Amino acid sequence: MRKAKDNEASFAPGGSGGLRAGRRGETGTKAAPSPRGRGKKAAPSEVKAERRTARRAPRPKVEIPEEMLSRAMEALTPRARALWARRGLACRAPLDRTTQSMLLRQLYLAYFEEERFERAALIAEQAVALDVLPDVVHQDAARAKQATGDVEGAIAHLRLAARLGPPSRRAFHWWSLGSLYYLVGRHEEAVGALARAARWGTRDKPLYQGHLALAQIALGQPPGDLDELIDRLVSVPAGNGYGRFVLGQLAFHARRWDDARQWLGAFVHRSTIGRPAMAIALRGEVEVARQMLGRIDPSP
Repeated sequence: MRKAKDNEASFAPGGSGGLRAGRRGETGTKAAPSPRGRGKKAAPSEVKAERRTARRAPRPKVEIPEEMLSRAMEALTPRARALWARRGLACRAPLDRTTQSMLLRQLYLAYFEEERFERAALIAEQAVALDVLPDVVHQDAARAKQATGDVEGAIAHLRLAARLGPPSRRAFHWWSLGSLYYLVGRHEEAVGALARAARWGTRDKPLYQGHLALAQIALGQPPGDLDELIDRLVSVPAGNGYGRFVLGQLAFHARRWDDARQWLGAFVHRSTIGRPAMAIALRGEVEVARQMLGRIDPSP
């Protein structure tokens, strides 16, 4: 006689129902009544299909803002950066202010690199409202405003950055403001801002002092010993990168033509082959450097 376990078991939809009773004569036990009452029971083939479907169906993945932020920061193109940043901002998971601010910055960078400066400025101003590293966000907003041609808007943001920033970043913000004044030809205001940067500066003080000397030269004021300023700036890390822009101009005014040509040329090269955001932000300085290179006597 076959045992009851040889018969295939089935379950009613929704989990109701028990084992089907064996055929009369094959077992002496009866199936326990369903606690939910009698109902139509599914065929064994249907039960197997339901089980297979349940096993195959993946659970929906919950997107985490921090993961989207990481992907945005690792993105190789502005479009991908913007995509991950938007997904992070749209996550249903809890979103703290710091992560939200960082996601907005990635979106800002994507727009800035695509030269959609109005949208970049709008995103930066949304981030300002979160009050997370406000001085850094004001710097971003100023950069976008400057790119749109709104110099006064950029100046307002840089002044706020200098006011809100911690002492460790205050000199940098005053220097950024002075650099903008110098770039747009407002040299008297540049002297005031750069003097504050030089007063607050520590490690990068030679850069701020050198830039201050350039603004003083533009006003017809005595800048001090240019060779000494050059030597001090060359000896610190700030002499690389943007420092070459300042060094090249100092060397030009000191009539050190070879040094001027070398430093200005290196600045133009580095600024135009680096990160897109940097190349865009330094367009004004690159133009000044190229004009000065054109004024250097080509003869040895």
